[in-house]
Amino acid sequence: MSQRDTLVHLFAGGCGGTVGAILTCPLEVVKTRLQSSSITLYVSEVQLSTVNGASVTRVSPPGPLHCLKLILEKEGARSLFRGLGPNLVGVAPSRAIYFAAYSTAKEKLNGILEPDSTQVHMVSAGMAGFTAITATNPIWLIKTRLQLDARNRGERRMSAFECVRRVYKADGFRGFYRGMSASYAGISETVIHFVIYENIKRRLLEAKAPNMEEEEDSSKDASDFIGMMLAAATSKTCATSIAYPHEVIRTRLREEGTKYRSFFQTLKTVPKEEGFRALYRGLTTHLVRQIPNTAIMMCTYELVVYLLNG
Repeated sequence: MSQRDTLVHLFAGGCGGTVGAILTCPLEVVKTRLQSSSITLYVSEVQLSTVNGASVTRVSPPGPLHCLKLILEKEGARSLFRGLGPNLVGVAPSRAIYFAAYSTAKEKLNGILEPDSTQVHMVSAGMAGFTAITATNPIWLIKTRLQLDARNRGERRMSAFECVRRVYKADGFRGFYRGMSASYAGISETVIHFVIYENIKRRLLEAKAPNMEEEEDSSKDASDFIGMMLAAATSKTCATSIAYPHEVIRTRLREEGTKYRSFFQTLKTVPKEEGFRALYRGLTTHLVRQIPNTAIMMCTYELVVYLLNG
């Protein structure tokens, strides 16, 4: 792969991630709140606070719409975009690193293994995920802390710089890498996603090929990009449903002053205290956000690559 090709994939991946993050930020905030063990609810004018999974009165966690309504009522619409700054700072380099690593790994593995095989896609996705997670975990920790910082209207909100100081003061440099083990476990989701995506994409191309003239083979129209969006949405839904518990575990590990210490300790503690359903808390919101986010991201990525190489 030439240097220009690598830069194209870096730029396209960054564009795709940025567009998706901006459009789906409110759903990201709601999802993170639902995954957290510390939620402040106002039900019938009675404040029920749950801290680290324990409460005076055991209540069912709110649904996505209820959580959204509470955020709007108590904190205002601006809270739905908490953490957007770190998200925008991190999503472009994260996606850029991911797609560049994925494309580079696939290019090299195609010369070793069977070209464009399932094994190539799985290993490439795994290597790309590991690289991106290691490089950008501190940014995502700050984003999560800001999204969990619930303040009523008029109260001063914690800034990203203040959050950085608090993390370093409490846990030192290691504190910025909390939740990374759960992110590594989440590589399985990425692997499943890309394997299914590449297979659907290949089948769509094969289905279109017999009806195309040879000179039209390199051109793309609206139906191609719609097909890629559907392929991305389908693959991400399947992958997310299988690997979702790592999302909840990662949020718990990133909470401030949390009792959760490691991946397996959290995996054991959450079901014990809150039941196994707690490992899937926020899944509906996550799917509602992830489907359009992934479809937008992948379509933008493919479109930018096509335009720059066209």
